This record gives sequence, C-alpha cells and structure tokens, in this order.
Amino acid sequence: MANESSSSSASSTRILCASFNQDNSGFCVGTKDGFKIFDSETGRLCYQRAVGAFSIVEMLFSSSLLATVGAGEQPSLSPRRLCLFNTKTGKSLKELNFLTSILAVRVNRKRLIVLLQDKIYIYDYNSLAILDTIDTVPNTKGLCAFSPNMDGCFLALPASTTKGSVLVYNVMELHSHCEIDAHRSPLAAMVLSSNGVYIATASEQGTIIRVHVVSEATKSYSFRRGTYPSTIYSLSFGPSLQLPDILVATSSSGSVHVFSLASLINQRSKRSSSLLGSMFPDTVNDVFEPSHHHVLHNAVPAGVKSYAMIRSIEKISEESATYAAAFRASISIITYSGYFLDYSLSIDHLNESSWSLEREFNLLTVLAEDFTNS
Repeated sequence: MANESSSSSASSTRILCASFNQDNSGFCVGTKDGFKIFDSETGRLCYQRAVGAFSIVEMLFSSSLLATVGAGEQPSLSPRRLCLFNTKTGKSLKELNFLTSILAVRVNRKRLIVLLQDKIYIYDYNSLAILDTIDTVPNTKGLCAFSPNMDGCFLALPASTTKGSVLVYNVMELHSHCEIDAHRSPLAAMVLSSNGVYIATASEQGTIIRVHVVSEATKSYSFRRGTYPSTIYSLSFGPSLQLPDILVATSSSGSVHVFSLASLINQRSKRSSSLLGSMFPDTVNDVFEPSHHHVLHNAVPAGVKSYAMIRSIEKISEESATYAAAFRASISIITYSGYFLDYSLSIDHLNESSWSLEREFNLLTVLAEDFTNS
C-alpha cells in the first residue's frame, strides 16, 4: 500500500473510466492524465500513455488495438471524436467524428459500436463502413450491454425512460431481436453473458436483479439484493459458456453480492417435484430464497463507484444433485477511487461461502512507480 502522501496525491487523479477486455485477460483505466493497461492475472502494468484525460478506453481482446475517447479537457481529446489507436506503434490508425458526445464504445473482431445519447452507429470493424444506425430513447448514462461472441453477438439498450424495458439488437445480422420488460423502474445496470444467452438487469431501485433468457425473452431467475434501495454500479456473469455459475453485483452500499445460479437450479428442480412448489411461479419464490445469495459487506467504501468482474471459476468437484457443485471464484474489483482488489470466493457443497482478499493495490500509485522504474 502506498504511503499517506503518495495516496493523497494519487487520489487527486481520479479514474474516469475502467473496463476489462472481452476475455477478461486485461483491463484498462482512464484518468485525467491518460490511460493505462494492466494484465488481469498478474496486475502488471502493460502500457501507459500520459497525454490528457480519457473518458473511454476499450481494448480489442489482448491485441495492440484500442478505441479511445477523450474527456474534452484538451482540444485534441474531444468527447465527440473516436480514435482507433495502436499501442505498438503509438499512433492513431483512424479517427471518427460525431455531432454529439460519445457515451460508450463496444468492439469485437467484426463490429465497432458507438453509442451517443439518442443514436447508435454500427460499423464493420475492419473496413469501418457504416452498417446500420439505430435511433434510441434518450440514454444520457450511455447504458448498454454487449456480448462479443460471434454466434450470439447482441447489443442491449434501454427501450424506455420511464420503465425498465430492454431492447436487444443482433449486431451481426443487423436486426432487432426482442424487447424484454424487466422492471417497473428505469434501468440502472445490465450485462449480457459472453455468449449472449443470458442478460441480467437491475433498475434504479436496485433491490431486485433479474436474469432473462435472451432467445426466448423470458424471465428465468429473480434475486433480491436487499430491502433498501441502492445504486447498482456493475453486473458481471461468470465466464462459463454454458449456464454461468454465478452473477456478481457491486452497489453504492459498498457490498459485493454473488448469486449462485447453479445452486438455484438445484433448488428449483427439487421444489418443482413437490405439489406445493408447482403451485407457485418460480420467479416469486426465487426472490425470497436466501441460500443462493452470498454477500461480502464493506468490500469497498460506500458510495464509491466500483466495477467487478469474475475472472475465473474453478470447480472443486461434482457431487450429487442434493447440493450445488463446490467451486472457487476469482473476483476482481476496480474502484473509481483508484484501487484494484482481487477476492477469492469459495462455496462448498453445503452452499456456505468464505471470502479472502488475495491482492490489493493503488492503481494510480503503482502506475507511476512501475512506469518510472521500468
């Protein structure tokens, strides 16, 4: 941990954006001074560019290609200009200019998606030809979710400003896929599983998190995060290409919530075999079942924006259907106050959980020291 004076100076350079790449092998942060790229496994600084403030930095897997947007503090870093940048050459490959500020960018090897407040532009990534534009409801927060998998490449957007409905768009085939009515209140967070099969959503109330099957636009699971409202900062599915084992959420309460989908499947299977269980809808019962919910309180300071990602899940063994399979998950958290935390979560066959903090360091301090000493 950095000493008090260095922590104080580092905190004055707050993080403006943070994102993991498509396979979670790396992550980048943007600050008032520039942007930095880290290796998720080791925490090693891989690249740093200190030329001004950035509001968006998106990686293309582990390649040298980035999509960046300035924060507007310098004329050369306009929030209306998207720059495709090569970290190996240190040069810009292409710039795209827009009439209004860019609020989000998503990319895979075939598509580049640029989100403005009320419009989406979809480009062919290689030729940068415009393939489609989508008029959207006002989306001032730039809220969206993206699944980079070619076979299930979806973009999810708010479909309403007054309720929590979601528009799911197929960006490979360029057509609207479905609309999902997820919540009564407007959306605050959403995420697609990497293969595009599931979508998780939270409303501005933040008390209930719902998971839907995208292909059927049906609600599959509902989870109660808590009784009192809280702002959900991030949602993340586990990396499994089948049913994700767990879903993790961070919120303004400072807690990290993990919901075990595997545990819930076993509970649902047992309940549906009983007469009483078959009389009640699964989504009603699921909300009030606590056994699938694991909470780490005070993981980050309350009110500090945070972004969590499930880096890996290791199955310990398979047991009978009586209990969920035991596993250990590595959960990485970036706080916008400038810290990186790596937690290990173990859930045993009795569905009891234990947490341990494996790593913690100040991103801004480490960046400066590593860059100086390299």
